[in-house]
Order: sequence, then C-alpha cells, then structure tokens
Amino acid sequence: MLRARIFVALAALATLAVPVAAQNPQDQYQKYEYMIPMRDGAKLYTAVYVPKSLTGQSPILLERTPYSAGPYGPTAYRGGHRGSQKFKDAQYIFAYQDVRGHYMSEGTFVDVRPQLSQTFQHNGIEPNPHDIDESTDTYDTVDYLIKNVPHTNGRVGIWGISYPGGYAALGALCGHPALVAASPQAPTADWFLGDDFHHNGAFMLQDFISFYSGFGVVQDKPGPTRPPGIPININGDAYKYFLDLGGLANVETKLYKGQIPFWQDGIRNDTYNDFWQARSIPSHLINVKPACLWVGGFYDAEDCYGPMACYKAMELTGRQPNNWLVMGPWYHGMWASGAGQKFHVHDWGSNTSTYFQDEIEFPFFDAFLRGDRKYSRPKATVFDSGAKVWKTFDTWPPTQSKLANLYLDPAGKLTETKRSQIGKLSYVSDPANPVPYQGGTLTRRTREYMLDDQKFAIGRPDVLTFTTDALTADYAVAGNVQAEIFTQISGTDCDFVVKVIDVFPANDPVNPNFHMLVRGEVMRSKFRNSFSNPQPMDPDRIERVPFSLPDICHTFKKGHRIEVQVQSSWFPLVDRNPGKFMNIFTATDADFQKCNIAVFMGGDSPSRIRLGKTD
Repeated sequence: MLRARIFVALAALATLAVPVAAQNPQDQYQKYEYMIPMRDGAKLYTAVYVPKSLTGQSPILLERTPYSAGPYGPTAYRGGHRGSQKFKDAQYIFAYQDVRGHYMSEGTFVDVRPQLSQTFQHNGIEPNPHDIDESTDTYDTVDYLIKNVPHTNGRVGIWGISYPGGYAALGALCGHPALVAASPQAPTADWFLGDDFHHNGAFMLQDFISFYSGFGVVQDKPGPTRPPGIPININGDAYKYFLDLGGLANVETKLYKGQIPFWQDGIRNDTYNDFWQARSIPSHLINVKPACLWVGGFYDAEDCYGPMACYKAMELTGRQPNNWLVMGPWYHGMWASGAGQKFHVHDWGSNTSTYFQDEIEFPFFDAFLRGDRKYSRPKATVFDSGAKVWKTFDTWPPTQSKLANLYLDPAGKLTETKRSQIGKLSYVSDPANPVPYQGGTLTRRTREYMLDDQKFAIGRPDVLTFTTDALTADYAVAGNVQAEIFTQISGTDCDFVVKVIDVFPANDPVNPNFHMLVRGEVMRSKFRNSFSNPQPMDPDRIERVPFSLPDICHTFKKGHRIEVQVQSSWFPLVDRNPGKFMNIFTATDADFQKCNIAVFMGGDSPSRIRLGKTD
C-alpha cells in the first residue's frame, strides 16, 4: 500500500540509524525513560541513552520527532544512533522525544504548530503555565534533561531531518542557555512557498495524499502505536489513480470523509495568509542564540527549499557568525545513511555522506558541545553536481554569482542574446491529459525524478523545449535560478513548470544523451504578483509570470548543452490547474477546461531563464 510505504519511509528518515554494531546495544548504553512535564502540564515521553562506559561528563544530542521515539520500555533499545561513529567514540548521550500528541506523549498534536508571538518577537521564553509552542516544549525539555540525566556536561545540541528538522529549527528559538548548537536538516520551513506540500502555491498532490492519509489521522490518546491510516489503492499506476480521483473536491467525499483535519485547513487556507505565515520558520529566525548548521540536498524532493531559506533568513538579520549551510547531491536524508557516492545513475566520485558526517557535522557539534565553541569553516559548503566536487563560499548565494540570461527563442534555441522582434510558441494544456512528472508507469512518487532523464517529455505537443548549442567551455552555476515567462492564456489561471536540464553528449562514456534534470519547479500563475492576494490572469493581454526555482550548484561541462522545458502540468506530482481562477481545493470535475497557452519571446516580452553564473 502506497500510503504505508511512504509513511514508513519518511518515518525512517527521521530516525535514521547506523547499522547495528557488533556489540549488543544494551551492553553499550543505559536507557532512561522520562515523562518530562511541560509548562502547561502535558508530559512528553523521552528516551535517553547514556554510554555505560561514560565516567565523566558528556553532552546530549536531542531529537524531537512525530515519528516515534521508540522502541518503548526499559529493555527495548534502538539498534544504533545515526551520525558519525565519532559521536559514539566521544561517548555522546542521545535523547529522543515524542512531540506532544504523538505516540507516548500527552497533549494535542498540531501540524506545523504556529509560533507564539512572544517567541519570535523576544526570542526568549519566560515560564508560562498556559501558552506553548515547539520552542517552549524544547526549552522545558532541555531544562529537565540537564537537571536529571546523569553524566551530562550541561550542554545540549538539537538535530533532526525533515519534520524533526523543523522541530530543531524551532527549538533553536527557545532561548535556553544550555542549548548551544542546532542542526536543522531538511527542515519543514514553509509548507506553502516551497517545502513538502506546496511549491509557489501549487499543491503537491501525490506527496500530500500518500503521506497524510496515514500521518493525518488523529491519535486520541498516548500509546506505542498510531491509529491505522486511510487505504489508498493505487493498483500500480499513480497517474491513472489520481486522474480518476478527479477534482480536489473529491478528496474529501471519496477518500478522507472527515478523518484528516489538516485537509480542511488546506481547503480554508488556499492563499499565503496568516495561517501559513504563522507557520513559516524563516520569518521567525531573529536573534537565534545557538550555532546553526543547516543541511539539505539539492535533489531532495521533499524539503530542498527549507535549509537554504532558513540559512538566508538568518543571514539577513545581520550576517550571524555562527550560521552555516551544507547542500549536497542528496535525496531526502541521504546524508545520514550510507556512503553517498551514488544516486540513481549518477556517481559523485566520492563518499559525500561519509565526508559530511565525519568532517562537517561531527566537528560542528563537538566544537560547541565539548570544545571552545570555535568552528572554523566557510559559511557555505555545497556540492557541484556537474563538476562532482565540493565547493566552499563565504556566503550563499556566493558573492561572485551573477545572474546570466538565457533567452527562449521560437526556433527552440536557448541563447544569451535577446531577439529584437517578438515571437511566440503555443500549446494546449489539457487537464484530461496532463504531462507526467517522470517517464514510465509508477506506483509511488520516486526520489529519482529530481535528476532523471527528461527525454520522455520531448515531442509532447504540450511541452516546449529550448536548447543551447554545445558549450565551448564549462558553464558554472552556483546560486539563484529565476524564470520569467511572458504569456497569454485563454483561461484565468494556469501553472507553469520550468525545468533546467543538462544534456550529456552522445559520446558520454557513462550516460550518453542523458537529459539530466538539474532543477524543476512549478508556479501557479494567479500568485505571480502576490502569494497572499492572488489575481486572475487576463485572457486579453500578455502577462508576466516571474518566479524563483530553488538554488543549484552545477557545472554544465564543455560539450554538454543546457536545455529548458516549459509546460503547464506535472502530474500527479502537482495537482491539475482547472484553468480558471478559483479555490482549487473546491474544484469539481466540471470545473476543468482546456487552456490555450502562448509563450512570448523577444522584443518587449522576452521570456528567459536567469542562472547564477560564477565564471
């Protein structure tokens, strides 16, 4: 069952463990279980593993998770703890906590719980018996741990991947003096602008349905297991399943039937309003006290947006010295397991994950949790997925990165020079025949689609393809990717999907004629001027639709070509746009209509891509 597989996979990422050591975990660690009281009276289950050989004092690494801090019971031990072996050799203490309302913890679970105003305005939390958020829960947890866990040195670090990465980011706001280091990894930073379930306001259909059909079911009381999810019978073909499901109004009537409260939240909040803004982590990152190491993958299908957005937000508040970013050639959580040398058909030439764990992550925590709190490293460490090397910069995006134009041309060319006369290409976007996000028949949303071959889309009448000539020199990009589409459509809304592609030469010894997706992103055109105040498209005039794609670090090698594809659907990754200005969550099957789309190029309507070129 798709829901079960996706949910288990995401839960596993949140608690990635190293392979079981030769020794029995019970021989290595003493496990302590606590029900830690929060300021409002709720008690949160927390499991702590203290090395049995520890005679002095050691720091605590804390993870707060909605995916289970188990196994539960004093004799049930985790098989191992994630991260470099250096953490184990240094006798770190590991702590895991069920967030309120999930598994063994009391209280009410709230999806991406909004921050209290006092938290982000003052960034220091005074005890309050009634008001709570994830920062107050972190404060109370840290305070309890340093006072009750044996052998602690009084310093705590917090980390986590995905949802736990979001909790780590919010925990960094708690203001407790013992919390001195945080590594939010693939944090759930903003669920409307770019992470998980919306990208630029467009709804990420398959991921939401697959994940929330299990995760979104309410747990009524504490316990070691979660209630069963809602079955999804894909039957081997997700494209057909979601097409047959129809308009998003059918999700409630055919599938959820009142069992997923967060779905109702989405229906009521289809713009970037107070509901989503209160849940946006980057806007809260003001005067952060702990040192922060933001970590993500350039090919993370879930949370590529979050780590870069959070790092940038902290930098904007005053170039905070203890703020670092790492972006590798990874899928979601790949940096925490395995060697990290290969992903899909791509060999990165080195063990990227091992390097991160041993040479970046461990030294970061050790400097602040056991050392003199001096961590000497460039602000940004990123992997160039074309040159296949690590690069370091004094900030991100790099100061030497300058936006370079690549203009779309009606002849199918991608050129550095804008044509003087206006031209156009047109296509029909048919909601009954949307463009798939990946070739082949698929059951689940794959992680490989983020860098897969895009030849499958070439030749479709509803996909425009533009390509440079073979490059005569390397074309290095590090930083921003921006799209600017000038268009006229027959309806009042549509989506634009822009893909930036590296075309390998036909004589490449490993991947001949491979059209590697380097970055793709969707934009819902009604949000072209504001995510908070959408506006319908005017069928009687040419409209400008600008948007940002997540940053990249990629060198297009000499002899390769740069390719751009433009289309208006990406299914079932993204929900279908009905072609009319409306709350798409309420769209019925009758609302969907074909949309005639013209993309203009040259003259005063120069559709283009802008890449942060560094050479």
